[in-house]
Amino acid sequence: MADSLLDRAIYSYADVDRLVGLHSGTARRWLEGYERAGQFYDPVLRPEPTGADFVTWGEMVEARLLAEFRNRDVAVQRMRPAVVQLRKEFGPYPLAHARLFLDVEGRELVRVVQDQVGLERRLQLVVVRNGQLVLADTAERFRSAVEFDGGIAGRLKPDLRTPDVVMDPRRAFGQPAIRNVRTDSLAEDYRAGTSRDVLADLYDLSAEQVDAAIRFELIAGSERAA
Repeated sequence: MADSLLDRAIYSYADVDRLVGLHSGTARRWLEGYERAGQFYDPVLRPEPTGADFVTWGEMVEARLLAEFRNRDVAVQRMRPAVVQLRKEFGPYPLAHARLFLDVEGRELVRVVQDQVGLERRLQLVVVRNGQLVLADTAERFRSAVEFDGGIAGRLKPDLRTPDVVMDPRRAFGQPAIRNVRTDSLAEDYRAGTSRDVLADLYDLSAEQVDAAIRFELIAGSERAA
């Protein structure tokens, strides 16, 4: 059942770009690979290109992690050898499994893989601090955005600045929502002239929750499109 949740195909590439803050076309390159100057670069998050026009929940979660590197001066394509090895250790969607982030043995496996492939420090998921193996800052931010269920990512906060906004593949078609009310629906009604207080009463939300939904959609529509 856990694997079937990760396999649930509910997103487009454009959804991924918008919801995790990527430049247009980035999700497709990460998942399908791309060609540049006559050279083809394999996908980072898939074993090979599939030609599919959809994205699974597991792929969305993994893209959310890679998106943490988007403001760093580093090419996430260099993570591919590590992801390939982690897939052998953890199975499909390795970056969506709790063991990688929560278990000491899982973190040790990640450390071994990082060393084997020579993953540069800026792309590492675990690091040694004060003699202890801990999550790197990037991985820790991602872990804070994920709620694990049955050993896999079951819910996801697309942006930590709006923690009430959650994505759940079993509700609201996997789209960002607050208490199962989609943020895009709230924002659309607000733009159409419905007041914050009326929306809160209509959907049984607090005014602060309505504000959070509108704020998230503003982030997704402006910063993420930049």
